[in-house]
Amino acid sequence: MYISCTDIELTIFNKIAQAAEELGMESYAIGGFVRDKILGRPTKDIDIVCTGDGILLAEKVATLFDQRPMVNVFKTFGTAQIKLDDEEIEFVGARKESYSYDSRKPAVEPGSLEDDQNRRDFTINALAISLNKKDYGQLIDPFGGIKHLEERIIKTPLPPDKTFSDDPLRMMRAIRFSAQLHFGITEETLQSITRNANRIKIISKERIADELNKILLSEKPSIGFELLYKTGLLEIIFPQMVALAGAEYIDGKGHKDNFYHTLQVVDNICQNTDDLWLRWAAVLHDIAKPATKRFEEGHGWTFHGHEVIGGRMVPKIFTQLKLPQNEKMQFVRKMVELHLRPISLTKENITDSAIRRLLFDAGDDFESLMILCKADITSKNANKVKRFIENFEMVQKLCAELEAKDHIRNWQPPITGEIIMQAFNLPPSKAVGIIKDAIRNAILDGIIPNDYEQALIYMHLKAKEIGITG
Repeated sequence: MYISCTDIELTIFNKIAQAAEELGMESYAIGGFVRDKILGRPTKDIDIVCTGDGILLAEKVATLFDQRPMVNVFKTFGTAQIKLDDEEIEFVGARKESYSYDSRKPAVEPGSLEDDQNRRDFTINALAISLNKKDYGQLIDPFGGIKHLEERIIKTPLPPDKTFSDDPLRMMRAIRFSAQLHFGITEETLQSITRNANRIKIISKERIADELNKILLSEKPSIGFELLYKTGLLEIIFPQMVALAGAEYIDGKGHKDNFYHTLQVVDNICQNTDDLWLRWAAVLHDIAKPATKRFEEGHGWTFHGHEVIGGRMVPKIFTQLKLPQNEKMQFVRKMVELHLRPISLTKENITDSAIRRLLFDAGDDFESLMILCKADITSKNANKVKRFIENFEMVQKLCAELEAKDHIRNWQPPITGEIIMQAFNLPPSKAVGIIKDAIRNAILDGIIPNDYEQALIYMHLKAKEIGITG
């Protein structure tokens, strides 16, 4: 099989081959680089395995370049890394591993290429290319990885129960590769994931979050999330999402399955944004529906306040999943809390006041909010979808017109808390907040213009109302 490599890759391989021969080692390109080259996918990471000391090989390779690259050494793992232009080359000695049941940290000892391929997670990741003089460029495929690439299936090189028991994170990696590559997972492998799902509990939440993020960044994340759900992994790592599943009926009235609705919203939003955190907002936009579900006689199912409760759930879920507790989380919370606002505007006579408030609350994230709202349209009724889209476009047009006139986005009221405290000789207090909020609301509601002098007059009127003079 011919594998096309760039000039820089060929140069790198020739240097590695020379260095390994001088050190009396065998060396091979292995894993994801080989897989992606065969699939025609872009790749910038090259994994090199050698029969010997990977760190020593990396240091020798570095000496062969005119401009000697830095060698980053990770002694704990016995690995080293070199960066050349856009390429990252990682070196490791071939090894065999043995695991205890309660840990994914193996006992490691030097091994052969065969040992190293045996410990790989999937057959498509066990492919290797020889960089040795005797068979330079030969593809080494002990488990039928090429055939599995052609068949577009994911399969473990060893019995899957052993592969997944040794390193349970591989269960999520199988599902992640399925989502990224649009490959099927063999029935035997899927059944093994289901049997071994509880083993995921020994994996750190950070590693799990990393895999979830990679699934969410795939072209169609629903593939991954549905597999996580069907194998039982999602119930363990993210039970709040599983709680969305199912539809309940009373008196013949039912609600949609909010789990599959959420998957559709996520897939929809992925057509319009690569932003990981906006995709997380799509995952979480209805997360509080199970907690707010009520059946009202004569009306049917309601989920009143699910956007508010959902917003409160976001920090807890981010903590649980070991996702960042910073502005990324605040953005997701904001999207969840606001996701019903644009559609609610389309159901009533839209006032300038309501538009000002939406612009003020959304700020720089207004466009992201509209992307989420449009993704939330999952009706199979084409006329209904068309009507919703037209309504959203009308809201966007009105928002753009009002923003051009009033400049409300990222606006701050002209009267600050400090001005109020100085004017009335007040300490920080509830009264200061009441006056400040009244001024802001008066401007947003169009009662007074966005003007310092008018706001100052209004400040004194409001202060007088609550018994403050100055």
